[in-house]
Amino acid sequence: MPRDEIITGLDIGSMTIRVAMGQLDPTGQGIQILGASEAQADGLSKGAVTSIEDAVSSVSKALEDVERMTGIPVENAFVGIGGTHISAQESHGVVAVSKADGEIKEEDVERVVEAAQTVATPPNYEILHVLPRSFIVDNQKGIKDPIGMTGIRLEVDAQIIQGLSSQIKNLTKCVYRTGVDINDVVVGVLAASESVLTKRQKELGVALVNLGGSTTSVLVFEEGDVIHAAILPVGASHITNDIAIGLRTSIDVAEKIKLEYGTAIPGDVAKRDEIRLEDISQQETGVVERKHVAEIIEARCEEIFKLIEKELVKVDRSGLLPAGVVLTGGGAKLPGLVDIAKREFRLPAVVGFPQNIAHTPVDKINDPAWSTAVGLVVWGASLSAKHSGTGSSLPRFSSVADVTGKMRKWFKSLIP
Repeated sequence: MPRDEIITGLDIGSMTIRVAMGQLDPTGQGIQILGASEAQADGLSKGAVTSIEDAVSSVSKALEDVERMTGIPVENAFVGIGGTHISAQESHGVVAVSKADGEIKEEDVERVVEAAQTVATPPNYEILHVLPRSFIVDNQKGIKDPIGMTGIRLEVDAQIIQGLSSQIKNLTKCVYRTGVDINDVVVGVLAASESVLTKRQKELGVALVNLGGSTTSVLVFEEGDVIHAAILPVGASHITNDIAIGLRTSIDVAEKIKLEYGTAIPGDVAKRDEIRLEDISQQETGVVERKHVAEIIEARCEEIFKLIEKELVKVDRSGLLPAGVVLTGGGAKLPGLVDIAKREFRLPAVVGFPQNIAHTPVDKINDPAWSTAVGLVVWGASLSAKHSGTGSSLPRFSSVADVTGKMRKWFKSLIP
């Protein structure tokens, strides 16, 4: 099996680091996942690196596990980045078409996208993605792919996703220290959208909500393009913390209660349904009502969804997305969450699982928690197949490549 056909996705979350290794299925049935592993994320908080040494050993452990599972060494990876420092903004670029006959070539598209990148980025921020939404040729709006058209003036409306330079560098440093090269740094929720959402959902209008450990990411699509992105500083671990405070138990016991008995709908729980704490941990005594736990969970879920609703209001899409809300990430597995989402958003809601995966020996990836790691493999495969997942034949513009290139040289000079 040629090495260059193997694609590795490295999803660095605030609670768990997940690695998925895959390749394009020879039959063209999508992606074949060859191996997947996960490790507890130490040295990370809310998607940002808090200790480089701990983060390096966590990433190394996850990579070693997948190498042992598949027998294939990981040489390079697509890395998912998260964290509340990531923000999105609108941008506009204008250029004159260079050819005398006025035919728009690929170089013109690249120039106009570069012009859109010259937005006033704060000095300590770096552009991660430029996502062209639509082009304007001589005042004709709504053009998806202008290559081959004729015109004098070319404009683009783009969504720019940027992150704090220091956080991006710290994250890439952790990956390079494990001896793995970085193909590209991708915002986690954007990668998840590649594996979870269908083209039709993106066309109709959909919000993807990725409920992680300590952050929740939101991505809104319409007509196939990203129209809004946001990362909120609350996640599934906050539900666990609330249970620990409400029941006065340890975090570990609260986590077990959430996973075994948790539901977001108190009405589904019988009144006399009780949880004996000594069944969960010998250090604990007493009995708690399951309904009380459900009420704690419901309150926090409603709060998270209200924050997401505010993001939808910002782009005037509150209650106006025909394909509804797709919940993914580890937090999406909580029973009753879909019902609360339907109630809070007044929209259809479903749990999103990784799709388009050909027959795979790895069962555990059929899980919302794996949507980002699998999405990174899909992202890599669509790049290697020279298709871009942005709905047209345009390349994905990433300016992290220059930074990672410089860092790679620097690390190579350090490694004996």
